[in-house]
Amino acid sequence: MNETQKPPMSGADLRRTILWVVFGTSLLFLWDKWQIYNGRPSLLLPGKPAVTATTTPAAAPAGVAATSDGSVPAGSPATAGAPAAAAAAAPVARKPVTLETDTLRLLVDPVGGVVVRADLLEQLKTPEWKHAGLMALVNGESPQAGSPVTLFENDAQHVYTAQSGVIRVEGAPNHTTPFTVVDGPKSTDGGATVTLKLAAEGGGLKVTKTFTLHRGRYDIDVAHQIENDGSTAVSPAVYLQLVRDGSSPDGESGSQSRTFTGPALYTDAKKFQKVSFSDLDKDKASYDKKASDGWIAMVQHYFVTAWVPANGEREYYVGKLDSGPAGTACATQSCYRIGMILAGAPVAPGATETVNAKLYAGPQDQGALEGLAPELDRVVDYGWLQPVAKPLFWLLQILHKAVANWGWAIILLTVIVKLAFFPLSAASYKSMAKMKEVGPRLQKIREQYADDKQKQQLAMMELYKTEKINPVGGCLPILVQMPVFIALYWVLLGSVEMRNAPWILWVKDLAAPDSWFILPALMMASMWVQYKLNPTPPDPVQAKVMAIMPIVFGAMMFFFPAGLVLYWTVNNLLSIGQQWAITKKFAQAKPVG
Repeated sequence: MNETQKPPMSGADLRRTILWVVFGTSLLFLWDKWQIYNGRPSLLLPGKPAVTATTTPAAAPAGVAATSDGSVPAGSPATAGAPAAAAAAAPVARKPVTLETDTLRLLVDPVGGVVVRADLLEQLKTPEWKHAGLMALVNGESPQAGSPVTLFENDAQHVYTAQSGVIRVEGAPNHTTPFTVVDGPKSTDGGATVTLKLAAEGGGLKVTKTFTLHRGRYDIDVAHQIENDGSTAVSPAVYLQLVRDGSSPDGESGSQSRTFTGPALYTDAKKFQKVSFSDLDKDKASYDKKASDGWIAMVQHYFVTAWVPANGEREYYVGKLDSGPAGTACATQSCYRIGMILAGAPVAPGATETVNAKLYAGPQDQGALEGLAPELDRVVDYGWLQPVAKPLFWLLQILHKAVANWGWAIILLTVIVKLAFFPLSAASYKSMAKMKEVGPRLQKIREQYADDKQKQQLAMMELYKTEKINPVGGCLPILVQMPVFIALYWVLLGSVEMRNAPWILWVKDLAAPDSWFILPALMMASMWVQYKLNPTPPDPVQAKVMAIMPIVFGAMMFFFPAGLVLYWTVNNLLSIGQQWAITKKFAQAKPVG
């Protein structure tokens, strides 16, 4: 052999390299989570836009500024002819109309018919985990009952509204026009629906905007009836848009901050498209501009709002709004919008045209979203692991129907996945058992050729060949399983069904961290047992790294939802049982002498 030729990397060196990478990455993620927990920006995912102060007077109402590329889409709300004076003035005094069902409380502003608040009555806010459980006892506090989750809101702290109006006819009523409220019931009171009608006139048109809420549902029927009172035919269009500030949703922290918050849209041509706030800040947003199908949405962890119109041609636009009316959050920080323009048919004098759409404001219930529009359930975003994650969630739902408890369903799903990968895991543990068996001989080789690394590597490779050991045999099966386990991680992280879902005893919410720290402690213990079952690395540094791994990962688990920690803990316990059984079987099968 040429003396300058380097010997091949041994299995021990490969594992050492992998372990150092995992260890370093773990420390980085731990530090990043600590930064987020203390209110500092994420080092790894800095996608949240900074608050940008605005001193320039607003030139147009919130939601009617230019798009992200600096242009105004043809026929967009910015060309609707809304008076600039009204835009720069303080908000008009108003009293929103309240509509309420058993699931939804909606506040609609008569000025523009803008939805300015939506309370999800069956989705309660989760109390801050650091003020519950063990920490509550230490601080002398008790957890407070949660109030309903709020999506739409419009005040000095947050702006998140659903707007609509008529354009392409000068003076037509838009989302800044005062509407007249048509009297009617504002609560279901045991009925199936509740309806609000708003009417306004302008540009020779009479526009009637109708909101219909349904008992037991989060989707709202919104109809725009356009009546031509003029003497000539017109071709109006209806725009639908969502406007919000770029701040993180209230109460979002830890692992939740890694989920997507921002605009999204879907067309059959380009499928599901996310547009990040940071891309809008940099004028780098890319999305489908025109289509004959699709929907728009504002996405956040567990919840979504979306406009879903009926069939017809539509033009999409997404943009950043640098200013807004005084007294709102958009006057002091950047806000963002996503919208669509629905081109209607010409309306003859005396004729009426109606444009129908649905406005969804609620949890990311995949069943309800699938029934509302094609691919709307994609807002529960699993990324490139979608083909793996969707079947896992389907199986999780089946198990929940059987046991009526999401915690036990997670345990059963973990068992099923573990059984499915039993052959691969067995091969991995068998390889580890062989490596543990030859560990003393490897150590002897290291000591014998301590000064000659080339001979050391050759001797180790000869030992592997003699004992028929694949030095990477313990790693490859694990790598094959990783996509499934990562997909399961995202399923548990993104499923709104975990919110406020109890398991047993102290675990009252599988979507919140374990406030008593019991599950993270169990996971640390299970990882330590796994470490003891594995072959001891001959390298002292590598051995120390492996020894502190349980502490590092256990500390990370303090910030993760209890459902995820439950999954990892059960998976570890099953792995321990499987590894112990295989190691014992391997030892018994070994010839004596």
